[in-house]
Amino acid sequence: MPIVTPLTKLLNIRVPVVQGGMQWVGVPELVAAVSNAGGLGILTALTQPNPDALREAIKKTRKLTDKNFGVNITLLPSINPPDYEGYAKAAIEEGVKIFETAGNNPGPLVKFFKQNGCIVIHKCTTIRHAKAAERMGVDVLSIDGFECAGHPGEEDIGGLVLLDRASQELKTPYIASGGFADGQGLISAMALGASGMNMGTRFMCTVESPIHQTIKEKIVASTEQDTVHIFRTLRNTARVYKNKVSQEVVRLERRPEGAKFEELRDLVSGARGRVVYEIGDPDYGIWSAGIVMGLIKDIPTCEELLKRIESEAEGTIERLNKLCGVTAKL
Repeated sequence: MPIVTPLTKLLNIRVPVVQGGMQWVGVPELVAAVSNAGGLGILTALTQPNPDALREAIKKTRKLTDKNFGVNITLLPSINPPDYEGYAKAAIEEGVKIFETAGNNPGPLVKFFKQNGCIVIHKCTTIRHAKAAERMGVDVLSIDGFECAGHPGEEDIGGLVLLDRASQELKTPYIASGGFADGQGLISAMALGASGMNMGTRFMCTVESPIHQTIKEKIVASTEQDTVHIFRTLRNTARVYKNKVSQEVVRLERRPEGAKFEELRDLVSGARGRVVYEIGDPDYGIWSAGIVMGLIKDIPTCEELLKRIESEAEGTIERLNKLCGVTAKL
């Protein structure tokens, strides 16, 4: 029997698993595969070069699935900010009703989405930010522990404590993000009050993921020790794959005089990171990966992955029930 949580009810999905937004990865083929498998797939708006391209991606996704899916819009510091408003309007006009937001000052976006009757999932790395998002009226909070790929914030709080604190402080349903890849992880998150889990790196390593096969195989061959933090000295920390480029960035940052962004710009350019996924050279540029790589041992289809997670979750519940002398199944 399926696991029913506030998340599955709200989003009308079978499995309480969300595929978080990922630059260059959250494209129609992967999004549709996740949604068709019972989770929630999420398109990454800024992977598309402009709002009109996002419209086409939404239309393409609809041709691939009749299930719910969402759109991610991440607000990050930028010299030339993207047309966030244009992306949001395009998605609304195309009928999208579920949005994942992340980053700085999401208030105007959240207000716009709520005025249009949408469901908003907002990513947070601290309880302080989560409570602020609650006051904005978001529907679901995605609580990102220090284990996550990408930007874990600057307070370095691991998911175990962060999720337990969320259960103490938050009234809004929340999902767990950072370090999740299997059914045991799902049940551990639910034991800490979560209504489901968000997975990024795990979905990168699936058949339908658009990244190069060599990168998928590199993820399988890697361990939880194969990531590194960059931009620590710039207070814009990002967890990325440990390769020649990221280690050079860390070396420059650790100099007594530190490093200015202008010195790092070419090394960390998004264009180089995109090429990693296209040509399969893991050392070509910076690319995001979480310590959850230590749990990833294969490259399944999204359907195989989510069915396995359901089975593992049920098995974990049965094992825990036996500890309490309970024999009832899901």
